[in-house]
Amino acid sequence: MPFPRLPRLSAAFVCISLAALHCAAADPPSSPAPPVEPAVDQAISRLLAAPATQRVMQAVKADHERTLADLRLLTEIPAPPFKEKARAEAFLARAKALGLDAHIDAEGNVIGVRKGTGRGPRLLVSAHLDTVFPEGTDVTVKIRDGKWFAPGVSDDTRGLTVLLSWLKVLNDLKVQTVGDLVFAANVGEEELGDLRGMKAIFREHGDIDGMVGLEPDPSGSITTGGVGSHRYEVTFKGPGGHSYVTFGLPSAIHGMGRAIAKIGDVRPPADPKTTFTVGTAGGGTAVNAIAAEARMAIDIRSADMNSLQATDRQVMAAIAAGVAEENARWDSNTLSASTRLIGDRPAGSTPADARIVQAAVRANTAFGRSAPKLMPNSSDANVPMSLGIPAVILSSGGESGGWHSKGEWWNPANAWEDAQVGLVTILALVGVHDVTEPLLARRK
Repeated sequence: MPFPRLPRLSAAFVCISLAALHCAAADPPSSPAPPVEPAVDQAISRLLAAPATQRVMQAVKADHERTLADLRLLTEIPAPPFKEKARAEAFLARAKALGLDAHIDAEGNVIGVRKGTGRGPRLLVSAHLDTVFPEGTDVTVKIRDGKWFAPGVSDDTRGLTVLLSWLKVLNDLKVQTVGDLVFAANVGEEELGDLRGMKAIFREHGDIDGMVGLEPDPSGSITTGGVGSHRYEVTFKGPGGHSYVTFGLPSAIHGMGRAIAKIGDVRPPADPKTTFTVGTAGGGTAVNAIAAEARMAIDIRSADMNSLQATDRQVMAAIAAGVAEENARWDSNTLSASTRLIGDRPAGSTPADARIVQAAVRANTAFGRSAPKLMPNSSDANVPMSLGIPAVILSSGGESGGWHSKGEWWNPANAWEDAQVGLVTILALVGVHDVTEPLLARRK
């Protein structure tokens, strides 16, 4: 469930956001793409030279206008965290109408398999159903100056429509892949969804050999790193009392303040980039009362699990020190703090020289683009990456901005270009019967 609303602070509400050491970088770090192996280059060239593939690429472009109807339909169905059911049902109906034998699983994911010849790898292609916006948010699409404005229109509803377009084109043209394509519209990517949908997919489907996800990432970038996170709700409890009559008792708010100050002095690694923030804080009942309870929420992130865990330990030590200091100030032992893990996203990465990365890189350059940058992000790909399963996130296409705000927008101009690049990538990975063999290896 979403993080509960915190109580109002007695004197003045405090909302403190402490970034880790010099954590003001605007963009995630990126690295150049590696050279592409001759075998990958040859496979992509052979694939694109095939008349069947050329027809597929033309069909993706031709289908662009039709995808806009899907985008409006799905965007205007609210999908708050943990309440994605209505959108899932609408996506399922569209997928079935396009020929996919799909269902909604126990976690709420829409999932279906488009089978290959039976001798290739199994590749998951996905986009997430949920948005960050709470119930009651106006999600009506408004078009101004060619741009589509609506909460969630690009993150990640556009990705859902690309999945449907790929499914339509492949089925209309009767493309026979060698490997299987597992189509998934998953839940739980945003906020405290904690990647529950993707965790369920990989828990229940141990035969998946790789994953390609879609997000509103900028063209010319590939997500190959999974920024993990630990999120905690911390509750401070003390005896409480009258601010004058019982003065001398430890305060939950004062103890939390001491803890926050000590968290602010934590020094995480600069490389790999590791961060923390106390995102919300609140408590108390009245201006003239010693606070009996206070709460805060903490987010700790890193693309490296060892760095994440080391910073986690420093933050927990800072909380304990803050409580001890407040108790010592009043010669007491009545203040305590308890922590509850409310988010656990595993960190991981796909090696830059992995075939799945090379295929995505070569697919980009095959369309005359510069070699894309490789970037870390927090996404559904964290789950397979943490399991050692090759995974990447590609752009769903179309310029966009204002993500996670009511002013979110998407520009459909030439958005089909990234849909073409993505489809070439997945076809190269699973192989096309009588055209190319799969670049993605089977794990078992």
